[in-house]
Amino acid sequence: MALTTRITQMLGIEHPIVQGGMQSVGLAEMASAVSNAGALGMLTALTQPSPQALRDEIERCRGMTDRPFGVNLTVFPTMNSPDYRAYAQAIIDAGIRVVETAGTSAVAGLWEMFKAADIRILHKCTSVRHALSAESKGVDVISIDGFECAGHPGEDDIGGLVLIPAAADRVKIPMLASGGIGDGRGLVAALALGAEGVNMGTRFCATVEAPIHENVKRAMLANDERGTNLILRKFHNTARVAKSAVSDEVVQRLNMPESTFQDVAPLVAGAAGRIVLKTGDLDAGVYWASMVQGLIHDIPTCAELVSRMVAEAEAIIADRLNRFTTRPVPVAALAR
Repeated sequence: MALTTRITQMLGIEHPIVQGGMQSVGLAEMASAVSNAGALGMLTALTQPSPQALRDEIERCRGMTDRPFGVNLTVFPTMNSPDYRAYAQAIIDAGIRVVETAGTSAVAGLWEMFKAADIRILHKCTSVRHALSAESKGVDVISIDGFECAGHPGEDDIGGLVLIPAAADRVKIPMLASGGIGDGRGLVAALALGAEGVNMGTRFCATVEAPIHENVKRAMLANDERGTNLILRKFHNTARVAKSAVSDEVVQRLNMPESTFQDVAPLVAGAAGRIVLKTGDLDAGVYWASMVQGLIHDIPTCAELVSRMVAEAEAIIADRLNRFTTRPVPVAALAR
C-alpha cells in the first residue's frame, strides 16, 4: 500500500509528511535527512544571518540530497525586521520549488514574488478564517495548526480534532494537519479528518539528525503531554514552549498583574533559545516543543521515523480500521 494524496503528487514526495520550518533547527542536516526519507525536508530561511548565507545553505543541502526540499520564510512581528524580500529573492534565485510561509499579514507581499516564480506556497494558519483568506490570495497548500502545536498556536485555542475538519469543510486546496502529530496514528487521523498529509516539527527535533543538543532531545523524551507552558498570552502573542525551570519562571513573572514584556525579555529572547539548542543548557532560555512530547519515546533517525510512521498508518488502515467495516454476524446465527 502507498499513501498517495494530492500532497504527495503536488510536491513530488513519496510520503505525505512535511517537516515544518523551525528556527535554528532547519539546517541542511535536518532537511536533507527528512527528504532522503521520502518526506519533505524544510530549511529555515531566517536561521541564516543573510540572504547570501541562505543561498549557501541551499547549495549545501543540495549536496546532501537529490530529493525535493523546501524553505520556510516566516514574517515575525518585530521592531528590527530582516530584509524579507531579499531572503525571498534568494529562495527564488536558488531555484527552490516549495516555500512554507507563516506569520503576519505582511507575508502576502512575498506570495506575489513566489507566485511569479511558479513556486508552490504552503502557508501555516491557526484558524479557518485565516486559511480561507490565504486560499483566496492564491497559496497552494494550507497547513492548519491545532492548539497542540509548538510555537504560536494563535489565540482561539481550537484543538486539531475540531480545527482540521472545520477547515477541511471549507478549504478547497490541499491541506496539511499540524500540531501534536508524531506517529502513524496521527497520520491516519489527519487523513480521516480531511487533511492530505501532516506537518511535524517537535517530533523531528527528537531524531538523530536534528542539529540540537542531546540534552534537549532527552528533555523532550522526559516530558509528557503536559510538558509545555503557554507564555506571552497577555500580549496576544501566545507561544507554546517546553516546560522547564525557565518557562515556569516566565509564567510566574507574567502572572503578576503589573508585569510587562521587559520582565521576561531576557528569558524568552531568541538568542537565549539558541544557546539552549546549541549547548544543552536548559537554564539558558526557553525552547519550542508541542504536546506531542507525550508520544515521543525514542530518538530514531529520520528514515526510521518516517518509515515507521508510514508502516503504522498502512497497518491501521488495512487491519484495525478494516475490521470495523466487516459485516457483523447476525445474532440468530451465533445462537445456532
